[in-house]
Amino acid sequence: MTVRRARWVIGNWKMNGSLAANATLLAGLVTAPRADAARLAVCVPYPYLAQAQAALAQSAVAWGAQDLSAAASGAYTGQVSATMLTEFGASLVLVGHSERRQYNGETSALVAAKAAVALAAGLTPVICVGETLAERDAGRAQVVVAEQLAACADVLRDGGARVVVAYEPVWAIGTGRTASPSEAQAMHAAIRAEIARLGGAAAATSLLYGGSVKASNAAELFAQPDIDGGLIGGASLVAAEFLAIAAAA
Repeated sequence: MTVRRARWVIGNWKMNGSLAANATLLAGLVTAPRADAARLAVCVPYPYLAQAQAALAQSAVAWGAQDLSAAASGAYTGQVSATMLTEFGASLVLVGHSERRQYNGETSALVAAKAAVALAAGLTPVICVGETLAERDAGRAQVVVAEQLAACADVLRDGGARVVVAYEPVWAIGTGRTASPSEAQAMHAAIRAEIARLGGAAAATSLLYGGSVKASNAAELFAQPDIDGGLIGGASLVAAEFLAIAAAA
């Protein structure tokens, strides 16, 4: 029996946006097709969750956040809980983005804790994994990614198809350099095999590629058998480009 996995195109605005610019972008996204298309979502900075909710509530586009706290509440100044996200209608959240790991020192154990909290709150955790250029050049790319996945083994087993995994080679994020379709496919196949080894629902888990995806290369990347869509950075800030990428999925 062939399992049909959900196809996703998720925009990560990172630390970009303004009320005026967002209004234009979100207005463009509500024209996204509904039938037989990839699921569209945008992960926005916290201050813009209310704006995204208001603009997208009647559309086919979902919205979420770029991070969350592993704590439910309490003396954690500057952090945002899963409950706060769900109050704004968020349905998904990124965890373990490479920039969080690099700039905020997030460990794989903390990423796993955040993913578990998200799952318990009814959010879809988008678990980000990926290697640096030095790790790839040392021949350790698959080992590094397997270690990151292993930390999330419980979430992968408990969440099943509710969990999304995004592979983002750190060396390709925002650099204009993209993994070739064959390189990306090889890693996605290894990720799916590792999820199966850990006891997760590998055949049903959506795996996304993130690393300088644009309209010009999306179709070839998304045609690979183990790539189920993309986590899109800069290209998600232009509605026409983002929708063209979605059409390729």
